[in-house]
Amino acid sequence: MLRSSLLLLPLFHSTYCMLLGWVESPGYPNGYLPHASRNWSRCAPKGHSLSIRFIHLDLEDSIDCENDAVKIFSNGNLISVLCGTKEFEELQSTVNPALFSPPGGCLALSFHSDYSNIKRHTGFRGFYTTQDYDECKDNEINQCTQFCHNFIGGYHCSCRHGYHLDVDNHTCTVNCNKDLSGKSNGIISSPSWPNSYAENANCQYTLLVDSQSQVELEFSDVFDVEQGPNGQCIDALRIETPSGTLGPFCGNTPPESPFLTHANKLTIRFTTDDFGTNKGFHLSFRTRDKVCPAVVTSHSTVTPKKAEYNRGEEVKVTCEEGYVVNDDKGIHDVKSEFNAMCHSTGVWTPSYTCGLVNCGLPDIPEDGILQLVGSDDPQTQYKDQIQFSCSSKYYTLEGDDTFICGASGEWISTNGNAEFPKCLPVCGQPETLIAGTGRILGGQDAKLGEIPWQLFIKEPSRGGASLINDQWAVTAAHVVDGHENSPLSVFGGLIDKTTTNAPSAPSLITNRIIIHPGYSKGITGSARTDFNNDIALIRFTSRITLGPNLLPICLPEENSDVLENEQGTVSGWGVTENRQLSDVLKYAHVSAYSRRECEKTPVTSRGNSMIFSNNMFCAGDSGKDSCKGDSGGPFVLPMLSSSSGPYYLTGVVSWGARCLIPQRDSTAIVNKGYYTKVGNYVKWIKQTIERVEAEESERK
Repeated sequence: MLRSSLLLLPLFHSTYCMLLGWVESPGYPNGYLPHASRNWSRCAPKGHSLSIRFIHLDLEDSIDCENDAVKIFSNGNLISVLCGTKEFEELQSTVNPALFSPPGGCLALSFHSDYSNIKRHTGFRGFYTTQDYDECKDNEINQCTQFCHNFIGGYHCSCRHGYHLDVDNHTCTVNCNKDLSGKSNGIISSPSWPNSYAENANCQYTLLVDSQSQVELEFSDVFDVEQGPNGQCIDALRIETPSGTLGPFCGNTPPESPFLTHANKLTIRFTTDDFGTNKGFHLSFRTRDKVCPAVVTSHSTVTPKKAEYNRGEEVKVTCEEGYVVNDDKGIHDVKSEFNAMCHSTGVWTPSYTCGLVNCGLPDIPEDGILQLVGSDDPQTQYKDQIQFSCSSKYYTLEGDDTFICGASGEWISTNGNAEFPKCLPVCGQPETLIAGTGRILGGQDAKLGEIPWQLFIKEPSRGGASLINDQWAVTAAHVVDGHENSPLSVFGGLIDKTTTNAPSAPSLITNRIIIHPGYSKGITGSARTDFNNDIALIRFTSRITLGPNLLPICLPEENSDVLENEQGTVSGWGVTENRQLSDVLKYAHVSAYSRRECEKTPVTSRGNSMIFSNNMFCAGDSGKDSCKGDSGGPFVLPMLSSSSGPYYLTGVVSWGARCLIPQRDSTAIVNKGYYTKVGNYVKWIKQTIERVEAEESERK
């Protein structure tokens, strides 16, 4: 007896202990008091459900049960709110059927009463208990694909004859895996052929023959594999080879026979879902000598073209347009074809592929002015597009903005151009416009941004210059003569030259000074009578950051002339009528004189006449003129006004005599300043800049 009891102990402890009991309101059945409450909860064991059945309900009635109420929760979710009085029959038919938990779930009850009751209510009483849950009737829980058997605390799945439970213990499947390696011929068909094939099947048929042979498949005319309404495969037949997977195949049309796999090792895989009455497939297999397929690689054509190729045959492979040969060394820019030979193993050698042409990222300057629009990692393969723009409003795009990657591996614009666009500075268009008139000799003070191309040369020789793009400026040759190998102290974007002493003054660093080769160097002071070709270029070390106060002036047309009485604007920090250099940038509007008037040149202190050439013009007005310290500065056409331009650098302040003492001719007293005619040097300026930039590019 002792041994029997011990043997029963494990069974006793493993048996299920049922939960049951009563839950009722405080004071039941004598009635509950105001402000009464009761909270209760229980949980069912696995495979069981917990339920409450009320046998009595007498609570104060109220709208939405807002006064006295009992609330029931299932796994934290409110499933019922009760109040008022209900007879037993009503509780049994409408309330109790809904008061149960899911399997292994919990029920909770909460009761409360408010501060007063007109009459005393007896309350509620309910009986709770656990019971076995029939999972087989719950399709959300029951995962059996064929038969479901309920037992206390759970359920079990089983299968029809010929099926077995898969490892998930729910799915019924068939044993249809076969290893047919070493066989030279045979038959393969779907399970239960010619009857409907099994559901939830995952059949795998393995074939392996010698390396010099391949497997050939012959499908029967009857082919019936379930297919969806949109042509997608619901059930599927796939042929897996070392080079890839063929298929999936489904529907009522078998693969074309004989079906050459070009492989000596393959797996035929057949998968089905859990529904359908289709017949499936039936095929025979055999071995034959390997042949090479008609396609050597994708995106190519072969010559000569045949359905298949035998050992030793050679073809020429030509990549399609936009594709190039991708060999072991990578994609070649120009190689679009190669020769291949059929190997005894049914493989083409060499095994090159045809890959998309890649034009690569365009080679654009690193200064960030010319930029690509959109993604930081643009697509650069055949037929991909890129678009250019300028990063600043102070530049304009010259050239086509959209380019396409061509079949040759080069970017070609939509207009057929191969040259990428450039971002050129917007010239001669100040954002701050001038109003009124004035003169340098006691003339009008310029406001910041009105003459944004004006530069101030502080050392070693004082003068002015004009910015013509974001890295070059024009000045008079005599201002920089003798200083070609010395850095200049140049400032821009200011009107008060006294601010150049501030630590934060925007100094522009120079690295090249080029004086026109026709200028006579080395003559200084009163000895000079010839200022012909008085023009020079200044190159800055890096591109200048353009802004509203620092913008270039436009160059005029080549060989353009200055007409008599044309009004222009001259500016600078030169001497005013008080015989002092101006601290503030001044400007004046002056008129061009006739050639005859300009030829009336002054005489130097040594009695020598100054030389006037066709490379000069003169301008001035009564009481208006450029003077000492203005040299190298701009003469601008048209006259600066409320118009936004564009304005052109027509002249460079070159020379004059006794600007503070007006000269008298036969009819009037005039002030005359002489200017280098920039139109005569536009070609030299452009060619010099191109040559220097090319030299700098080669150095990099």
